[in-house]
Amino acid sequence: NSDSATAILPTEEAAPANATLANPQAAPAGPSTSVALSESDFKFGKIKKGDKVEHVYEVTNTGTNPLVISEVKPACGCTVPDYTKDPILPGQKGKITLKFDSASFDGLVTKQAEVFANVEKSPILLTFSADIQP
Repeated sequence: NSDSATAILPTEEAAPANATLANPQAAPAGPSTSVALSESDFKFGKIKKGDKVEHVYEVTNTGTNPLVISEVKPACGCTVPDYTKDPILPGQKGKITLKFDSASFDGLVTKQAEVFANVEKSPILLTFSADIQP
């Protein structure tokens, strides 16, 4: 019985899949490219507590290969990301939107999100700040 159970497990096929899952934050495989941001830090200024605000960071592919954003990871559950899922061709623009819910905060707040993409210095750090008024 134990022999047949061992034979059923295709260990050679499972290894590459496990290797991929071991580090989900790795940049996508394939050639890397370069990127220019409209800005990496945005200031919302004064907003009312409970306001939901968002900002769109524009990303331009300045390299020679398609830019692939694999993940945008906010540091906090108060921030919800949205981003261009399709490869961004050289010279083209994509968007990363960060939506912030200020309900749980008071005063000056700074938040950040990591952008994982096929660029040399990944993750790219995006930050924003808001002055939350009661």
